[in-house]
Amino acid sequence: MIQIMVMYDISVDRTRNKVADTCKDYGLDRWQYSVFAGRLSKRQLRALTKELRHLIENDASILIVQLASDDWEKRIALGGCPA
Repeated sequence: MIQIMVMYDISVDRTRNKVADTCKDYGLDRWQYSVFAGRLSKRQLRALTKELRHLIENDASILIVQLASDDWEKRIALGGCPA
């Protein structure tokens, strides 16, 4: 499993909602309004990337960052962040 974070900047409400719903469908946790994180298999990551690519338009941007397990375990979460 790969730990990932998905961050996006999307101005169109409908597209933004579809991207958020897709992230939730893959079991990712919402950290902020436009930030999701979670663990996916390589196959799931490829599928998520493909789905998100088809959802966005020219004025949208999505960043998917893969994190090493040991780096993720060293994270510091303050406030209401998911564990």
